Amino acid sequence: MGLRIGDTAPNFQADTTEGKIDFHEWLGDSWGILYSHPADFTPVCTTEIGRTAQLKDEFAKRNTKVAVVSVDDVKSHNEWKKDVNETQNTSVEFPIIGDEDKKVANLYDMIHENASETATVRSVFFIGPDKKIKATIVYPASTGRNFAEILRVIDSLQLSAKHPVATPADWVPGNDVIIGLGVKDEEIEAKFPKGHKIIKPYLRTTPQPE
Repeated sequence: MGLRIGDTAPNFQADTTEGKIDFHEWLGDSWGILYSHPADFTPVCTTEIGRTAQLKDEFAKRNTKVAVVSVDDVKSHNEWKKDVNETQNTSVEFPIIGDEDKKVANLYDMIHENASETATVRSVFFIGPDKKIKATIVYPASTGRNFAEILRVIDSLQLSAKHPVATPADWVPGNDVIIGLGVKDEEIEAKFPKGHKIIKPYLRTTPQPE
């Protein structure tokens, strides 16, 4: 059975391009993203690793650490990083985990045998400061990740962690949000002083808090 939302993200110790890490210890009190790429020296992965590096400040703004896992070894990762830095005009400074024994890939169910018996699919795990899995996205090896969506998911998760709200379809930061069903009508004014609209008894919106 694969990991589900609400499960504790499995801990592990591993060698990475940034040295040895204990995953939970490395995360500390930060939010985290752990994602996989099928192999080093592959074209789609090169663009994804580069894009992650380019978004370093965006992840830092969100108190979010990113780590990447591949079933190649750290020596291979370090050689491949040179290509990423050159072709994507960036500098990779986050850990790429060596996982030649597939320990982490198997812990996180990243190898889908009907797609490939050896390479990971493009899994994304969003992990909260409590080390619980908050969201997952899975792409096939042929589809590069949408990093605007990854940032949007972090923003939504962090907002709903602080306030009793949910984000509607196609929400982006700054748009109105939905008031949680657990909030009673008589509580809305105190909790959401920016105002609100009642569209249906179960559909109530308010300007984004903060």
